Amino acid sequence: MTAVAVAREFAREELRPVALHYDETEEFPWELVHKAAALGLTCFDLPSEYGGGGVESLRESCAIVEELTWGDSPIALAITQGGFFAGPVLALGSDEQKERWLPALASGERAPAFALSEPDAGSDPAAMRTTAVRDGSEWVINGQKNWTSNATIADLYVVFAKTHVEQGRITAFVVEADRPGFDPGKLEHKLGIRGSPTGSPTFTDVRVPDENVIGEVGHGLRVALGTLERTRLSVAAQAVGIAQGALDYAIGYANERIAFGVPIIEHQGIQFKLADMQTRIAAARELIYKACAMADRSEPGLGTWTSMAKLFASDVAMYATVEAVQVLGGYGYVEEYPLERMMRDAKITQIYEGTNEIQRMVIARGMRR
Repeated sequence: MTAVAVAREFAREELRPVALHYDETEEFPWELVHKAAALGLTCFDLPSEYGGGGVESLRESCAIVEELTWGDSPIALAITQGGFFAGPVLALGSDEQKERWLPALASGERAPAFALSEPDAGSDPAAMRTTAVRDGSEWVINGQKNWTSNATIADLYVVFAKTHVEQGRITAFVVEADRPGFDPGKLEHKLGIRGSPTGSPTFTDVRVPDENVIGEVGHGLRVALGTLERTRLSVAAQAVGIAQGALDYAIGYANERIAFGVPIIEHQGIQFKLADMQTRIAAARELIYKACAMADRSEPGLGTWTSMAKLFASDVAMYATVEAVQVLGGYGYVEEYPLERMMRDAKITQIYEGTNEIQRMVIARGMRR
């Protein structure tokens, strides 16, 4: 069975039945993360030598994310969050760093987080105020982050801090959650993705050794932007998974719901809604696959295409979930049915990993001559 097929079955059998529970309780789905790890789904794109699934194709990776998200978006996030941590370590980390952190990540033994955004530096990471000052063979980190997924439950944080304040240069560090001076902060209570904890960790004279620097000192912004360039495709795949899940549910309902003596799928008004949803979802998926192919072949201009994929797919997710709620009418608006939750989960895909306004700026920048 392929990794995509494993993800599809896991989403159907394990995620969908408990999605409402985690939305209501806002608990972190540890049991499901450990089950996913046993199936190789937590770090499916890590090389097998580090305990990962060995998936090399970005297209296959995005297909796995879509399948898991079809089951439930926040649980899928909990399962796949390792990519934000593993990506920069795998690309720029030393052999010692890879051996130290990646196997525990792949096994589900340790949970990761990616701390880039700050209260006054969201879309503009260069404006961050968190600093790291060298003290002998250590770095002393001070500052605050926010919008950090997996905050409070993560063991390992990729943290970005200014090490050359006057020049505005940033460095990437790994900070273990048990280091003195680290506070995971409070959790946000969100509109959607409630089963994925989001918080605002603070760093007060947190000391980390030189061995925790990822890549070169002063080149952390490149680490951050390089990571986001590829993880945008994961968000795009997440958006398509939500949209496809909403469409599938709406089709099932429309085949069963009787109005004026026939299933409502026989009425043209409903047919047109479903047809438009199907068409836009298919287009979004193909746009993602185009960007994935470019990334797998290391073609130039990838940033523009990942931005287009994320922009279009997330807009489709909102469109499809709103329309699916409309297909169900009043039933779409209540918690007994999953579509109101899917609609709430879809909204964040237009915001994180760079708002859609930022994506449009990136796309426009690529059009300049």
